[in-house]
Amino acid sequence: MFQKILVPVDGSSLSHAAGELAADLAKQLGAQIVGVYVIDPFPYIGIGDASAVGLQAYLAEAQAAATRALDDLKQVCVERGVPFVGDTIERNVTHEGILETAQAEGCDLIVMGSHGRKGFQALILGSVAQKVLAYAKVPVLIVKPNAT
Repeated sequence: MFQKILVPVDGSSLSHAAGELAADLAKQLGAQIVGVYVIDPFPYIGIGDASAVGLQAYLAEAQAAATRALDDLKQVCVERGVPFVGDTIERNVTHEGILETAQAEGCDLIVMGSHGRKGFQALILGSVAQKVLAYAKVPVLIVKPNAT
């Protein structure tokens, strides 16, 4: 049914839970996991050395966070014997990076977490998951936090 499952990660526990669900599904289907971490570009373009130092520090930390998140997903896949590839990309709009990766990698399912924000908070912060769900050309499985 599904051969390549895209799992966008951000290092959160919800992202980890989505990765576990995706890896369990991939194991049952004999599918591959494709992990992606989308880095937002450096938010400030200034003049002088301070900007260059800030850019380098920002990119170093963003890359470290991406490596941790993708390594976590890789470990989940290794534990289940599921094939895994992962990549870090830089995009201005996170959901567009996810959708571009799904298309470029030939993924036929996207599994991702959603924090389930509602009301004003969702309006202001937006929802990457909601936008992926709205614009994806493949099925999207949303993992939500456990209701307490």
